Amino acid sequence: MDNQSKTAIIAIAIVIPLSSLAVWNLDQPVMSYASANANQKIVAITSFYPLFEFTKEVGGNRVEVSLLIPFGIEPHDWEPTVKDLQKMQQADLIVINGIGFENWVNDFDSINTDVVIVDTSKDITTNENNLVSHPTDPHIWLNPVMAKKQVENIADALMQIDPANKEYYSTNANAYILRLDQLDEKIKQELSQCKKKDFISFHRAFTYFADQYGLVQHSIIESNEPHAEPTSKNLENIINLAKNLDIDVIFTEEAVDTRTSEVIADEIGGTVLVLSPLEIGDKNTDYIEKMEQNLLHLKEGLCN
Repeated sequence: MDNQSKTAIIAIAIVIPLSSLAVWNLDQPVMSYASANANQKIVAITSFYPLFEFTKEVGGNRVEVSLLIPFGIEPHDWEPTVKDLQKMQQADLIVINGIGFENWVNDFDSINTDVVIVDTSKDITTNENNLVSHPTDPHIWLNPVMAKKQVENIADALMQIDPANKEYYSTNANAYILRLDQLDEKIKQELSQCKKKDFISFHRAFTYFADQYGLVQHSIIESNEPHAEPTSKNLENIINLAKNLDIDVIFTEEAVDTRTSEVIADEIGGTVLVLSPLEIGDKNTDYIEKMEQNLLHLKEGLCN
């Protein structure tokens, strides 16, 4: 975190009256929002794009949802500004992915605030990895089954904060979970028809997805984050792997330099397609549509 943000954190910690930071726990009593703010919307801030959509779907017209990390910005190394910190202090709810994806959350330990932080990874079994170079994989939203649990966690939080509208949130959540079920079934059925199981992603974002659908992920960047630079040895290994496994589609993703994937594709006589980790949204992005586009591109690599 930069000095500006650290200074702001200290200032906020001094100014705001003493209370407690609430990282979401369903056994923890929470003040009824409805009793204190009967005619007002819940103000929810979501850390990055998929959670923005999930919260909007569940909250409907009872929740005012905004996005903390702007559209088009890669969230792995994002840090909040003073303005962002001030905005978060005025929210009722902050929705995060968890599993270390939002490193900036750790800096809120010194801030005294009534804002509830909902960790949507609660009760999701993750791939634990104690290696410094490969920390626990945070990309749970790319597995529709895990995304369902994230939606449930968001709904549970809203129902606890605003119990007067519990049925409304439950109905919205169930409707969206049904769509995720349909997405899961579509991916399962269509990928089961493909003979190939191995694919090469840009960075290691699709482990949970691959595990869910019986695929084998290889990656150009052997990291949970897309910023590392591949060595010439990495590239040589990936080229040889692609040739040995008869892989002719190399995946890239938004907001990265496509030349690395293009070099590999040229060497194997293949093509480059986008396999989106859905980390960078835009105003026209839809989670399910984006996942269906990923499915279409995977089928080009695995079914042909």
